[in-house]
Formats: sequence, C-alpha cells, structure tokens
Amino acid sequence: MKVAFIGTGSMGSLLIEAFLRSGALHPHYICASNRSPQKAELLAKRHPGLRVTGSNAEAANGSQIIFLCVKPLDYLAVIDELAGIVDERQIVVSITSPVQIRMLEERIPSKIAKIIPSITHSALSGASLCIYGSRILPEDRLLLEQLISSISIPMSIRETETRIASDIASCGPAFIAFILQQWAEAASRLTGIGRAEAISLGAEMLYGTGKLLTEGGFTPEELQRRVAVPGGVTAEGIAVLDSGLSRVFSSLIEATHRKYDEDLVKLDGLFNPPSGGTADREERA
Repeated sequence: MKVAFIGTGSMGSLLIEAFLRSGALHPHYICASNRSPQKAELLAKRHPGLRVTGSNAEAANGSQIIFLCVKPLDYLAVIDELAGIVDERQIVVSITSPVQIRMLEERIPSKIAKIIPSITHSALSGASLCIYGSRILPEDRLLLEQLISSISIPMSIRETETRIASDIASCGPAFIAFILQQWAEAASRLTGIGRAEAISLGAEMLYGTGKLLTEGGFTPEELQRRVAVPGGVTAEGIAVLDSGLSRVFSSLIEATHRKYDEDLVKLDGLFNPPSGGTADREERA
C-alpha cells in the first residue's frame, strides 16, 4: 500500500517517523513531498527507501492514502493542485482541524477523512480524532483505523466536536507540560528542590496517573477520593485548586474556540471568495 505525505513539517514528519517506528509502514511504500525539499530529503536519508518527489501531484499519483499535512491556509492551493490527479478510489486525509470535510469534498472526487493527530504519537500513544466524510466506506474506515491503531487509539467524533476534542487530545500535552513547568518552578523557588528533579517526579507521576485512568479502571473522581483523605494534605491542595482553577479551563476553551472560529472565517473566505473577488477577476481575465 503506497501512502503519500504532502507536507513534512513538524506533524507530517512526526507521523512518518511514528508509522515507521511502529512497523505499520515500510519506507519503500512512503512517498513524501514538501514545499522545502530539504526537510523531506532529511527523512529519506534517515529512512532509505522513502521516496521524495518534486511535486504534490506526483506524490499523490497512485497512492491509496494521501495525508495532507500542511497549514490551513495552504490547503486550497494543494487541493487545486491535486484536483486533476486524485480519483474516487483514493482516500485523502486532512490532519488540520479547521479545514472542513465539505470544503474538500466539493473540490476533489476522493474519499475524505479528517484525522487529528497528537505529539503523543511519537511515543506510540495518545488518541487520534477520526471524522469521516460521506464517501468513506466501512472498509475504508477499517483500513484507516488499522493504520492509526499502530501509533495511537483512534476515536471517532463528530466534526462539530473537533475543536474541544483537539483541545484535550492534541493541545493537551502542551497545556499539561505548561502546568508541570509552573509547578516545578514554584516548587524549586519555594522549597529548594531542583527544577529538573521536580519535573522528573512530575513526569513519572503523569505517566502513572495516565495508566491508572486508562488501564487501572479509575475515574478522575475515584482517583481523587483514593488519594485525598478528608482533612489531609491532598485535600487541602485540592481545595486550593478548586478555588483557583474553576474559571481557568472555561477561559481556555473560550480562547481556543475564538481562534478556531477566526480560522473558519478565513477558510470560508478562501474556499468561497465573495462575488467580485480574486477568483471572479481571474475567470473574467
């Protein structure tokens, strides 16, 4: 099965490396293209057999699955480049949350899916958010989820849930890392423990907590009850968190959704320019 990756920036490279490390894909079956060819060529040097092409169309031609790993505002140019190349048998996968499935289905004949990855896939873990277009058949979904399962847990969601699910699954590692950083710096400043030691302790704690919540059968509420003995130290700490964090996550969600809505407006304008816009002027010319 030939798989193409259009865009080998941060997330495109991460996915390629993860699929190769898991053994789900072999370098000889991967074709990559990138606006800056040096990035793709570095991947090819690290993984002999991986083919780098000079154009997106060449990468997509003959590929069963095509991952689009480019920035949202670059999608239209890439899709227009592929429009005359891809067909109804191929699966085109967008990894970018604000690009809507309908935008792609209106412009190319391929089967369309949206799969939002996470940096956690570098450790062959975390959740991939899966959304399927109207042309995806059950066997297409099975194929995609078998591939994604090699590096993550595929979770099917509605497209309307993309932003909030991405906040948790994709942005979450950065949010949690920021909290751990702040916690470690406060611990070092107030108690004298080394910052590196505090971060190491916190990282191991996060790893163990994740296993308790995923494999140990605990819910967040049950885990709190087991650790926070009434009147104890942990209970005192939770009281502080409860009073200080009650508004933080609401504000976080409001901020990410506001930015997401701004991106949607930009993409709608790009894919559906107003009458008299650039597309009309070019057509009249």
